[in-house]
Amino acid sequence: MNKLKFICLLFLLFSISGITQIINKNNIEIIRDNFGVPHIYTKTDAELGYGLAWVHSEDDFKTIQEAYLAGNSLLSKHIGLSGAPIDFLSQLIRSGEIIDSLYNTIDKNFIEVVKGYAQGINRYAELNPKEVLVKKLFPITPKKMLKYSFLQLFISSEGDRAVRAIFENNFKSLTFQRRNELGSNLFSFNTNKTRNGETYMAVNTHQPLDGPTSWYEVHLESEEGTSIIGATFAGAPCVLTGTNKNLAWTHTVNRPDKTDIYQLEMVKNSKRKYFFDDKILKLKKYRGKAFIKILGIPIKVSKKYYSSVYGPTLKNKTGFFSVRTGSLFKVRGLEQWWKMNKASSFKEFYSILEMNEIPGYNIGYADKDDNIFYISNGLIPKRNNKYKWTDVLPGNTSETLWTDYYKTSELPQVINPKSGYIYNANHSPFKSTSLNENPNPKNFNSNMGFETFDNNRSTRIFELIESFNAIDYKNFKTIKYDNKFPNPFNYNFMDINNIMEMNPKNYPEISDLLEQIQKWDRVTDANSTGAGAYAIFYYTLVEKYFYKSYYDRNFSKDLIADCLKDVKEKMIKYFNSSTVKLGEYQKLVRGNKEMPIFGMPDVITAMTASKYRNGKIQVTHGESYIQLVKFSNKGVEIESIISYGSSDHKDSPHYNDQMDLYSNFKTKKMSFDKDYVLKNAKKTYSPK
Repeated sequence: MNKLKFICLLFLLFSISGITQIINKNNIEIIRDNFGVPHIYTKTDAELGYGLAWVHSEDDFKTIQEAYLAGNSLLSKHIGLSGAPIDFLSQLIRSGEIIDSLYNTIDKNFIEVVKGYAQGINRYAELNPKEVLVKKLFPITPKKMLKYSFLQLFISSEGDRAVRAIFENNFKSLTFQRRNELGSNLFSFNTNKTRNGETYMAVNTHQPLDGPTSWYEVHLESEEGTSIIGATFAGAPCVLTGTNKNLAWTHTVNRPDKTDIYQLEMVKNSKRKYFFDDKILKLKKYRGKAFIKILGIPIKVSKKYYSSVYGPTLKNKTGFFSVRTGSLFKVRGLEQWWKMNKASSFKEFYSILEMNEIPGYNIGYADKDDNIFYISNGLIPKRNNKYKWTDVLPGNTSETLWTDYYKTSELPQVINPKSGYIYNANHSPFKSTSLNENPNPKNFNSNMGFETFDNNRSTRIFELIESFNAIDYKNFKTIKYDNKFPNPFNYNFMDINNIMEMNPKNYPEISDLLEQIQKWDRVTDANSTGAGAYAIFYYTLVEKYFYKSYYDRNFSKDLIADCLKDVKEKMIKYFNSSTVKLGEYQKLVRGNKEMPIFGMPDVITAMTASKYRNGKIQVTHGESYIQLVKFSNKGVEIESIISYGSSDHKDSPHYNDQMDLYSNFKTKKMSFDKDYVLKNAKKTYSPK
């Protein structure tokens, strides 16, 4: 084969894969620091995409694949029946069809980044075929990558919750305020509140410590203007929260009303026809496919689903129901994040937000020019006030078929308040700064569905901020690492303050537990016995008793007493004592490393755990990636920590090498200064 034919064939192969650019790997310099964190330097952003794909694959190729398998309806082919629901969901939302129709609207410069990332993943798979989980997934293409982000953003819009309600034919739970354990924090301070002319930002998202939505830390530098330190998820070609040389931003999950359910009015004696205004329309029918494994052999199964003018449609025993949410009509969310990576000023950052492609999340912000900013961001539909949008809606009229959204400028937000601070802990956007500067809920349509509640974290953050006349960096870190509950408890989903009103003398069987909890200082330190008793009580309560009072937030003294009897029984069985320290009960575990750990659900240093062994629990969510940022006359200074380490490989020294710092409220320095990076370099190389 002559050289010209070879080049033409190579070009054709890459075009078929959706990749039109061949990356020069020699332009990619990867520096691994003392903790294995990758610092990537390139000429172009596309090369940066390749480099990010390469290092993340080195550290956790399995999780990236599992993410893409889910987005491309192949997860059940890998894990069998447990992957079938997500495979079905990814087909129900018709991601391939939507991406095909909107692909040409995506910024071509960003497409080059995505292509670079895809090429990096494919090259890693080519060189490491034994690590490939499902051959059919490869080659990865930009559209396959976008299908996963499309699925994730549908889930973040709570579309999956709506689908589940239809499957279960149970719509009551949609209006019930669910437990809010897996929350995040953000807060920023400018010089109206700080000393020494400094501006601070806390990146403190509470994510799973493992899996597709656990954080991966990286430093990206290209000669095309990208320069950012932050964290991303498996399979994402850019940073999703972090700091560049000019500004910092982060997210917390918000829960305005982003998703609606409609019941269609079907034509009698017709399988798929339904009324809409004065017309009769017909549902489009599809068949979703998934796999179950029998004796290790994948067996294909299928299920029917439909599409109406409203969106994805399912049938249950009471009829046909459709789901509609803004994320079903947008494909440029990752592009918006990528542009946020490159923003150099507040004006530019805000104009990027006006793309309105990211369907949710609160955003907190700070920059070198002393600007701070908060917004409850989202794709919020403009709805007809004639209807109650928290109920199942009539699916027979264009009056309920919204097509427009509120602009960024029309959402709750705070810019440079005189108080000098903004904050959010997954609570109400109408409580985001000082009392007299908050957004006014009367200025926003009630059918936007914004949160109105506080929680323990928001209550405590506000108390702490207001307790300081002025804040220095030490105070800033004190707020960030506070692990105390407010008094009284202020859960948004339940009221258990009766536990503090119970006279121990009236409950002799559990008097010792009541006294421990009532005398406890509410600090969730690992060596606290009060915290230990309360933690075992809390997890027993939400596991066994929560749904007994599902629609009653107030837990009675009798119910609490019954729960405490169970708690005491557990303590004696597993710890041979009714006095147990929090750290004896709650562990941070990674490989063969196990340590006592602070925190509980809904304190600022939040930790949420699941069953471990011998009556203990293991932290699975909470404090995951922490980044503390200071803008001063010295420039931007960053310190960070992650719960485990940079690698997901058990034989790597970076599998759990950040755990000790993390458990002791300590951090590591991160820097844009390449000389500093090189000084702390353990390995420098280019991708193969």
